[in-house]
Amino acid sequence: MQSQDVAQRHAPSAQASGPVIDVEQAEAALVEHYPRLVRIAYLVLPPGLGRSRRVLTAHALVQRALPRGRTSASVIPSQSTGRDSDPGYSFVRLQVVRTALEAGLPLKRRAWPKRSQLPPLLPQVWGLRLFPRSGGADELALDQRLAALSGPARAAYVLRGPERLADPDVRRVLAAAGAADPDAALTEANGVPAQYALLDSPEFDPCSLQARPTDLMRRRQHTKAAIAAAVALAVCGVLVALPGGWGPDGAAAPAYAKNPAAEAALDPGKLVRAAPTAWKSSSRTDFSVWPARGPLVHDSGLLRRALAVWARPGESVHVSATPGTQTGGPAGPPRLLYAGEVDNVRVVILYDGLRIARYAEPKSDGAKVAVLDLARVDGATDAEASAIVAARSDDNVRYLTAPWVTKAAERDLTKPSAGAMDLDLTDGITAPLAGPALRSGACTSWNALELTDASGTRIATDLGELVPAQLTTGRPGVGEAPSRSGAETLATWAPFACSLAAQRSAGVRSVNAWAYADQALPEATGTAEWVCTRAETWRGDGTSVLAQFHTPGGRYGAVAARAKDVAACGPRDPHVLAGVLWKSEAGSWYLLAAAGRDTESIRATGGISASVHGRLLTARAKKGARAELAGTLDGGAPLAALR
Repeated sequence: MQSQDVAQRHAPSAQASGPVIDVEQAEAALVEHYPRLVRIAYLVLPPGLGRSRRVLTAHALVQRALPRGRTSASVIPSQSTGRDSDPGYSFVRLQVVRTALEAGLPLKRRAWPKRSQLPPLLPQVWGLRLFPRSGGADELALDQRLAALSGPARAAYVLRGPERLADPDVRRVLAAAGAADPDAALTEANGVPAQYALLDSPEFDPCSLQARPTDLMRRRQHTKAAIAAAVALAVCGVLVALPGGWGPDGAAAPAYAKNPAAEAALDPGKLVRAAPTAWKSSSRTDFSVWPARGPLVHDSGLLRRALAVWARPGESVHVSATPGTQTGGPAGPPRLLYAGEVDNVRVVILYDGLRIARYAEPKSDGAKVAVLDLARVDGATDAEASAIVAARSDDNVRYLTAPWVTKAAERDLTKPSAGAMDLDLTDGITAPLAGPALRSGACTSWNALELTDASGTRIATDLGELVPAQLTTGRPGVGEAPSRSGAETLATWAPFACSLAAQRSAGVRSVNAWAYADQALPEATGTAEWVCTRAETWRGDGTSVLAQFHTPGGRYGAVAARAKDVAACGPRDPHVLAGVLWKSEAGSWYLLAAAGRDTESIRATGGISASVHGRLLTARAKKGARAELAGTLDGGAPLAALR
């Protein structure tokens, strides 16, 4: 009653002056904007409901938002356009916000609960748990910040963001929805950064869902087995009532099948462990010869929870996977690589021959939340199997290194002459280093991991995934092994390190930088460098190629051309052609183009007409001119330019 009085004081004349709408108009608005309305409800609902129940409740609230007859839309944003000018949409949105806020109210002893506070009768999906797809680190961080807000503050954040309402309109909607103090809700919402674009991601989309089975065994029971089913249900009820929830499986979902192979894969006693010195005598240099390290390798409770969560992650488990990585459980007992405490969390790292799985839980006993990260690593050998991300904390990252790594160091790729800073190794875990993967803002440095073993030094970089990407240099091609270390490698990468930001979270296996041409600049202003960087992925497709141009005295290179899923600049086609419009200090404009060796000629057509016999083209141009480039290789084969 108090919230209703406050709402009426905030908008005393809205009900009287609002336009009248009927059921058909409201239904049309609901159907047209259904995904948006369900997203609003999902974001405003209290996180304590759990992701699966929030999804079903959000759909139920939207489907119950229709009026029973003709009514008035009491709150329409001022100066509204598009969908906000539709009284039907404004009415339905208000109903959704009101009932979502009611769902978060505490239950009172002497009052009947509101319908929105009860589990929805409809919709129901029998035998499945539905929840949105997992997003990235930014989405997870925003979800945690929103979970800390009150219901009205979450509603204010959503109305400001995806709904793009001005603060006065937000106050009017909150007041009409029953919020006791709209001003306080807006002030609280100010404490969360305005990352409104993230709210459009799959992490917050209750219409794009993942499904997991729930009770397959019980669903197969026949009516004649009702007594046996009742006994089984009673036993399950007792287990649920026990302290610690589902007991030894931690944050895993309940088991829904009995299968000998599946049970063997979840038995900590059957985990595969390599001998401590196996890597010294084996001809293989991959994850299969890593020994099990860490102080908790014999903690069967921790290992069982890690295996169970991998096989059937529960609602409180945040799952992430690199592109192209399957998220199902292991087919058989996986290999244990590490189990221990890193940065106040318990970490277990497993390997099933195709994927690395990293399980993490808080140090507190009986944890009901966990993180499961999966990464595809099939075919990883030598340098690619040298390190795994063990933990992230703020902007720092710590790695578990291969047993053959003798030294680890941190190096800023943008400053090749600055030297490397040594990192201590404890049980194979490095000291923390500042990682560039989750950093925002302007790129002024790019820290990389430098690993040393008996065969030399390798450089890898964190791109936001479990396995760091290897950095190499040199002309790609059969019989031409790329360089992984040395002063020349560092000098090549220095101007182009910041371009690695474009490869974050893309499942990148390695990135090669090839300085394919040097070109004298017009008007005797020095020599520019052309470099092609090619990012290869673990899944094979999704390769990314950048042709970059670096002028003398410039700190960073500029991207001249880019392409996806092409053979250029790679082992199958070690050729590249790209061009750029360049302005001299005197103000003159030129078309500069360069190709790799084995190029016979280059020609430009379109806005600029020029040609040259050789692999370097310089032609006068006008500002904004556009040209089409093409080349010919030695022997007459055509060479297409990157675009």
